[in-house]
Amino acid sequence: MERVGAVLIDIDGVLTVSWKPLPGAVAAMEQLREAGIPLALVTNTTSRTRASVAAVLAEAGFPVTADDIFTAPAVTAAYLAAHCPGARCALLNSGDIREDLEGVTLVDLDDPDAEPDVVVVGGAGEEFGYGPLNRAFAHLQRGARLVAMHRNLYWRTASGLQLDTGAFLVGLERAAGVEAEVTGKPAEPFFAAALAQLGADASRSLMVGDDIESDVLGAQRHGITGVLVRTGKYLPETHRAAPGSPDHVLDSFADLPSLLERLAGPR
Repeated sequence: MERVGAVLIDIDGVLTVSWKPLPGAVAAMEQLREAGIPLALVTNTTSRTRASVAAVLAEAGFPVTADDIFTAPAVTAAYLAAHCPGARCALLNSGDIREDLEGVTLVDLDDPDAEPDVVVVGGAGEEFGYGPLNRAFAHLQRGARLVAMHRNLYWRTASGLQLDTGAFLVGLERAAGVEAEVTGKPAEPFFAAALAQLGADASRSLMVGDDIESDVLGAQRHGITGVLVRTGKYLPETHRAAPGSPDHVLDSFADLPSLLERLAGPR
């Protein structure tokens, strides 16, 4: 496995569905740990903090800690600090992620006097009703910037596919005549932050995901080898209609150790 310098791994649909481990996923990650391969879990999940994600995964048996996890909210906080220092930000999100938005000045989306500089859109849920979306629209009309943690259209749960942020984000963009600044996958800074933490080069790294656009093709555009798994949100028709081809396709994350052995070649 010497040829692989690092492995970036999506969580939802790759390791778990509704936070329950997929068959063989824990054992496969244990094999990567035993082989000493640097890895990072890179997720657009916006419903939990890094610490919460790590706790749930560790309880399920995955050998991970919070230091192994890169979330869209944490990367968004760094983006806002660099590009919108001191900005007042109104957050539309399902779940409490304030812990991962360190240094971000949050104002209440419902406060008519807040006049935020930035509308930050996270993961979709019940909070994405007409009222909150219309208030976000009003702020955008007044000139607020639109920052989105991701633009995934849907995600997989134990109950099936569920609508996600992208389904609502397109409407906000078109209605307000603005384009969202996306901070999570497939944005280059997201992948770069994980690789920098691991001290790895893109050319010697793999990205494993179930979203052919955000995970796989996005990584490939930045020089990372893309590995698509046929679990989670994977759909054959989406695969066929994609604007590019994954470098590798696996039935599941459980097959990753075998792929790494093949890539390493003869010892």
